[in-house]
Amino acid sequence: MEDYPETLIKKLCIQIKEYPRFSSAEIEKFCWMAAHEYKHGVLPSEYDIREIDETLYLQLLKEFKSDHL
Repeated sequence: MEDYPETLIKKLCIQIKEYPRFSSAEIEKFCWMAAHEYKHGVLPSEYDIREIDETLYLQLLKEFKSDHL
């Protein structure tokens, strides 16, 4: 289980808020999108089933929920 640097997590949280149609009510979706984009270099397509780094996703979710609610 890799721990990502705090600077990366903060950067991705800012990126999440800049996504089109961002909604804090759908934060799980947007954290997943950011983790996908980080791993694959592109935002997911509608039916994209490629894996993401779950550790990164959970760190983003935790950081976002603790700092942004």
